[in-house]
Parts: sequence; structure tokens; C-alpha cells
Amino acid sequence: MRNTSPLALLLNVGHALDHLFLLIFATAVGSIAAGWGMGWNDLMPYTMGAFVMFGLGSVPAGKLGDQWGRRAMMVVFFLGIGASGLLVSLCQDRWQLAAALTLMGCFAAIYHPVGIPMLVQKAANPGFTIGVNGLAGNLGIAVAAILTGFLVKHAGWRAAFAVPSLVAIGCGILFALAVPREDLAPARRKPKLLDLPRATLARVFAVMTLTAVSGSLVFNFTTNGTGQLLAERFRGTIEDPATLGALLALVFATASFAQLAVGLLIDRFPLKRIYLPIVAMQVPLFLLASQVEGWALFAVAIAYMAFVFGAIPFTDAIILRYVDDRMRSRVTGMRLAVSFTGASLAIWLLGPAVKSAGFATMLLAMAGIATITAALVCFLPARDAADAAAA
Repeated sequence: MRNTSPLALLLNVGHALDHLFLLIFATAVGSIAAGWGMGWNDLMPYTMGAFVMFGLGSVPAGKLGDQWGRRAMMVVFFLGIGASGLLVSLCQDRWQLAAALTLMGCFAAIYHPVGIPMLVQKAANPGFTIGVNGLAGNLGIAVAAILTGFLVKHAGWRAAFAVPSLVAIGCGILFALAVPREDLAPARRKPKLLDLPRATLARVFAVMTLTAVSGSLVFNFTTNGTGQLLAERFRGTIEDPATLGALLALVFATASFAQLAVGLLIDRFPLKRIYLPIVAMQVPLFLLASQVEGWALFAVAIAYMAFVFGAIPFTDAIILRYVDDRMRSRVTGMRLAVSFTGASLAIWLLGPAVKSAGFATMLLAMAGIATITAALVCFLPARDAADAAAA
């Protein structure tokens, strides 16, 4: 499977759309809240349901991906997330919005446990393939910032949900037409597991799960909070939402390319040797970001997001190296359920925490979480699965 195949292209677009939909609200929340006579801090907790279901929904999505088929689940993903986005655009109050966003989270949960295992199952260079896919996902975050800012300014927040929804539905139709049916569901194929000591596997999965939780906290805080952070630290200098959206998009887009470099390194070196310094570098950058503002913050935000995005491929790489393809969707689903359900707390706390303690305190907390993640990575085996099995 090559990155230029229609399947790979559509799967990468799917990753972009998945993150785009989850970040539209974070960019549009100020406009929605103003129209409903609320502060953005007060409206932000209503999106928690989307992120809870993004985690919990990964378990049934992964099981269906392995046992029913990944192609069928991806069609459901595209059509479902598009339909739920249209539903969000029709909401009239905060509780309708919370319900529609929660439904969106159910469909958004499908992509990671289904799309990524489908993408890498025949990849010649899986690390780079994961890196390209991660870049696509993060470019979706960048597009969410700039497209939402543009549409909110010129057509209103409802259009910011409706336009990507129509694109997603179109991609679902194209996926159904262009991608052939699977001969066998993954769970029915012959096993190809590596014979590794149970203690080693248990340690790897413990590290993977715990770092996924801490990493998801950092990811959700930064991707959902950086837009409002820029708005606060540029106040009096830049007020236009479209300009702020463009700056946020530039932060995310520039930082996203870190995943390509990480993907190349994953194919060449043991995971621990790359993962540890990437996570460790987040600590001083969050500390620095807590103290600067204006264009200095903009530069530091690009730097810390590069290392946040650069850490993303590692959990998928761990699953790829230690888990048989027959059950990768289920393992990915369980990992996501633990990490994103816990990390949804970050979304619920973001508005109230910033309102009571400020962004500086939030960034100091991110530095502490990154320190914990780095300590956990130290427990990864020095060698990866193939090398350990050979030894």
C-alpha cells in the first residue's frame, strides 16, 4: 500500500477531517457564545461530551473494525461525521449544541482505531506512513483554525460546521466507490504475533496507556486552548478573529511537519531513543510560554506545538511494533478509550480553569504533565519488538 493510492489519500483526508471537526468549536466558541449572551469560558464545558465519546466510542469502533471490516466502518465514519456536523449547524441553544457535539464525537471515534490500522497494514515504511498520516491530521487542525475563522467572519458560525460536513459526506461517497471490499475481516486472518516475554509486553502496554493519557491531556489543552491564548496575549494588537485564526493555523501547520521527521526516525531507531527527548523538550517550552506574550509567544507556540505533535506517532508506532494486525483496531480502541476519556477532563476544565487561574497556570501545569510523560517513557524497553525477539 503506497501513500499515493486512492485508499491512502482518502484515509489521510479522513484524519484531517476528524481533527478538523473536533476543533471547529474551539475556534468558533467565542462567536457562538457572544451570539447567545455567554462568555466562551462558560460555553466551553458543553463540548466535553464530544471528547468523552471520542474516547469511549473507540472501543466498539475498534471491535467492529476488526470483526466486521475496516472499509465499511470508514464509510460510516465519513457519512456520520458529516451528518452530525450539519446537525450542529442547526442548533438553537447550548443543550442542543452539547447533544449534537456528543453525537459528532461518536462518529469521530471511528477514525483512529480503524483508519490508521487500515493504512499501515501493508505499508513498506510504516513509521513514515504514520508520520504522513499524523501530518494530515494536524493540518486538519490548522485548516480548522483558518477556515473556521474565515467562515465565522463572512458567513457565521453555522457555516463553519456546514461546509466541512458537505465535504465529509462527499468523501464518504467517494470512499465507498473507490475502495474495494475486503476479502476477510482482520480478525479472521492468520495470526503473526512475535514471541515476546509477557513481562516485556505488559510493561510496554502500561507505558503506552499511561503516556497516551498524559499526552492526550497536553494535546487537548494545547489544541483547544492555544487559540484563546493567542487572543489574550495579542489583545490590543490584533483583534480580528480571521487574523487570529490565520495565526493559529500557521502555528499548527508549521508544527505539523515535525511528524514527518519523527516518522523517518521511527523507521530507523528504537522508539525510546526518539520519544524521550521529544517529550522532555516540551517542559522548558511550556515554562517559557507561560512568561511571554505577543510575537514572542507566537514563536514559542510554534515550538511547543512541534514537540506536542511530534509525540503523537509513538503510540501508533508501539501498537504497530508489538500488536498483530488481527487485533490492532481493538487494542487501539481500548487505548483511545482510556486516554481520550481521561483527557476529555481537560476540555471540561479548560474554560473554568483559565477563568479562575489564567493561562500562565495552565501552561505550568502542562510542563508538569510533560515531565510525568518523560518519566514514563524511561520505562520503555531499550530495543523494539523485532530486535528483542531476535535477541
